[in-house]
Amino acid sequence: MNHAEVPLVAVVILTWNQRNLTLECLESLKSLQYPAERLNTILVDNGSCDGTTEAVRSLFPQVVVLENSDNLGFAEGNNVGISYALEYPADYVMLLNNDTVVDNVMLAEMVAVMQQYPDVGIVGPKMLYFDDPERIWCAGNRIDWLLGSSIRLQADEQDKAIPNDMPVVVDFITACGILLRREALEQVGLLDPRFFIYYEETDLCMRTWRAGWRILYVPSARLWHKISAAMGPTSPATDYYMNRNVLLFLAKNRHGIAGWFSVCVAACRNLLAVAAYTVKPHGGARIPNRNARLFALRDALVGRWGKMGRDVAKVCYPVS
Repeated sequence: MNHAEVPLVAVVILTWNQRNLTLECLESLKSLQYPAERLNTILVDNGSCDGTTEAVRSLFPQVVVLENSDNLGFAEGNNVGISYALEYPADYVMLLNNDTVVDNVMLAEMVAVMQQYPDVGIVGPKMLYFDDPERIWCAGNRIDWLLGSSIRLQADEQDKAIPNDMPVVVDFITACGILLRREALEQVGLLDPRFFIYYEETDLCMRTWRAGWRILYVPSARLWHKISAAMGPTSPATDYYMNRNVLLFLAKNRHGIAGWFSVCVAACRNLLAVAAYTVKPHGGARIPNRNARLFALRDALVGRWGKMGRDVAKVCYPVS
């Protein structure tokens, strides 16, 4: 295949005040074994004030930089990049977290799978811990509809213990590295901005699956995610968005009695955590998490989506 026949790919990287991480991610893309003239890298900046855009324009002049005046969130911020990519016009669009480093054959491996299977709308790579590079963080995901939760497949297993076999059908791909087929995007639409952050890619994958496209995890494609292998407690903001958005996701994607049951189970699980943080507040350290979870239930009940309101922000980001 000559270069003119190689699919056009746009890699969209969203950033917000993470200059060094972004530069390291862009540096890793330089090693990709993919024809440079068939690759377009798009940086979407969500209103950073740390000199990210200036540094990228100086060090990576080939990168397209799109600047949002404010933090639009993960969903809408990426939509800005996706829309630009579709006008490019890209055959495939890859969303890539700025806290990742990619293997040099990652993109080529995923594009090859897409080209081989025209009924596949979304693929994703093997995601490993950056600080433990042979340990798997995520190998695709499965949805537990009964509990209203998601499960990272092969999480924390050693990569060498698992053979790199054929692509595997999964429920969804985590958006820190996800390759999207143009035709699938045009059919199902972009990320739902109501999620702001968390569950937006899960929702997109479900819409894509319902439209008749398959979703595959590609073991031979790899990236390394700069997420701690020993994560501590979640932040109040994460608790808020995760517990609010799971209710939106379930309401959108699971209907009838089963849907109501899943929503009730997810809400009850949240209330159990609220009760636990009330009984054992850990010296007051978990009170913000408890209050954020209560706000999540309130906002889901009244249909308040998107970026958290000022009252929630005061809980999640208290002024010291």
